[in-house]
Amino acid sequence: MFNLYAQSGQRDLPAFQHNARLNDPSLYQPSPALVDAANVALALGQPLLLTGEPGTGKTQLAHHLAWSFKRGKSLIFNAQTTSAATDLFYKYDALGHFQFIQNNAQILSPDEVEARFIKYQALGKAITSKERQVVLIDEIDKAPRDLPNDVLAAIEDLEFTVTEIDKTYKTKTENRPIIVITSNSEKNLPDPFLRRVIYFHIPFPDAAALLQIVSSKVDGFDAKQLEPVVQHFEDIRKNRNFKLKKQPATAELIFWTMLLKKLDFDVTKLDNPSRLTPAERDQLKMSYSVLAKTKEDLITLQDALK
Repeated sequence: MFNLYAQSGQRDLPAFQHNARLNDPSLYQPSPALVDAANVALALGQPLLLTGEPGTGKTQLAHHLAWSFKRGKSLIFNAQTTSAATDLFYKYDALGHFQFIQNNAQILSPDEVEARFIKYQALGKAITSKERQVVLIDEIDKAPRDLPNDVLAAIEDLEFTVTEIDKTYKTKTENRPIIVITSNSEKNLPDPFLRRVIYFHIPFPDAAALLQIVSSKVDGFDAKQLEPVVQHFEDIRKNRNFKLKKQPATAELIFWTMLLKKLDFDVTKLDNPSRLTPAERDQLKMSYSVLAKTKEDLITLQDALK
């Protein structure tokens, strides 16, 4: 067992090893139905709208598509409650430009203003690019209600104008970006928007899929050893007696499994916690801090081991 720190005395800081497989797009495993939806969107040149619980792989699909088609890294726009349509294309540093004017007699040309004070965002980068790019518009349901329709209008036109320098960019049809849009369904999206996208809901993975995902992401366990880990995780999610406020998702399962490995925890005992020693019970209670995301949920899980 490792100690992050001791109650008294000094200890060396434990070494941290990054798990490069966590975000490796080549390891993403889309379901056949999701592959079909992506192919439909690609064939029609329409955005693919994905819904599903956090941790079901909505954002990872965009990275996987970029990897699959050798498009480099996907271009990401994270929607915010304050996002405007122009934010999809560029951001203008008005304050920086104003300060420059106040402190310099030099008059900048439009190209110089662009180089200094215009920063192109995901869709702007895709349109100004000379090749097709994958654009991820993440959590669009967080944005103001008008933004989804503005997104589609921009994608259909494949052009935008930087008003501060009166410059318009337009891409060729063959360079149309591949658009993946995600939503956590926190609010309803406009009907005109929904009519012009390809929609797919990603269900939460079943036990077999979870086993496959964790096996590909975490070293040190074989599939047989991981079965009780996945089963215990599913018991937590499905046990109505727990009534957790926030269900743990795939990401939590992966990190929890990594922690159990670092603890050298005997995962075969997870299918029957009554076999746990007092020390193992304490380890498992401590590990639930990875799965729980509220104080109440952590207490609920820990109390279940009493």
